[in-house]
This record gives sequence, C-alpha cells and structure tokens, in this order.
Amino acid sequence: QVQPVESGGGSVQAGGSLRLSCTTSGRTYSSYAMGWFRQAPGKKREWVAGIRSSGDSILYADSAKDRFIISIDRAKNTVYLQMDTLKSEDTAVYFCAANEGGWPSPSEYEYDYWGQGTQVTVSS
Repeated sequence: QVQPVESGGGSVQAGGSLRLSCTTSGRTYSSYAMGWFRQAPGKKREWVAGIRSSGDSILYADSAKDRFIISIDRAKNTVYLQMDTLKSEDTAVYFCAANEGGWPSPSEYEYDYWGQGTQVTVSS
C-alpha cells in the first residue's frame, strides 16, 4: 500500500518560513508525480504545487509562485515544499498526494494516495 506521510508543519509568524516533507512508502512505480494541496477552515481543498519524480516537470498554483519551492529526493522517496514569506492566508492543513505512474496535475482526482495532512498556522 502506497502511503505518503507529511511532516514539518507548525506555527510561524507572517514573513517566516517552513519546510514540509512528505515521505512515501510502498511505492509501486519507478515514475510518479507528487502533489501538495492545502485546505483552510471552511474552504475547499486547493492545489499548491506538483512535481514529477524525475524533477523535470514542476507546476505551481499562482498562490505559490515566487514564494514556494517544491523539490524531490528520489533516493529518500521524499518530496519537500519550502515555503517562504508566509502569509496568514497560507494557514491550512497541507496534504501530500501521490500519482503513481502519472504526471503532476492541479486536479486532486489525478492523485491516488493521500497523507493525513500537517497543520501550518501563520500568525500576523
């Protein structure tokens, strides 16, 4: 069973930084995509960024461009989300998702496996 597990969430002041990690076990494909999504209280889950396992295909939501960087360490089966210049509106539960054999996509329906999420709270 493919299982992503997120870590690295926490509380930070506006303007600060956090780095989220997502390690996936039980992987069955050598090529895959990983995505980061987030869900704020009372809002729908939204896509943040995605990356192909080779690292040659990276997509960002407009809200993440210029502030967030997604990267991957294949040897560790881990994808990272470096978040800088955080704003209060970035407060949400952040989820990592795996698309085995696929490509990064902003659609949550393209992802087969999801982590439990990690809370990010940005105070102003």
